[in-house]
Amino acid sequence: MSEELHAVTIVVDMPVTKIDALDTIAFAADGSVDDARTARPRVWLAKNAWAEVEIPKFADPPPLAIDVYSDKSGAIAWAEARRLFDALERLGWNVAPPRAGVR
Repeated sequence: MSEELHAVTIVVDMPVTKIDALDTIAFAADGSVDDARTARPRVWLAKNAWAEVEIPKFADPPPLAIDVYSDKSGAIAWAEARRLFDALERLGWNVAPPRAGVR
């Protein structure tokens, strides 16, 4: 992995746990949750892109952030975030459009 990670965030405005969010992302991406019992579980969306769920501080209610990362390019992160956003909307989730940034 390169030093720079390209990130795109999808905000979920629903009362959903991190575990349920990861399971739903895995379902939508036809994948599985990697490192499920660690501090940084992730779901691979493509060869160079994955999603992680950021829980609110102090267990506050929504919104919940899904960060889509790529170690190759912002374009890959953006494309995979957009694809995940569309899939979550089809599943009935209340999600805001992706927002780009670099971590």
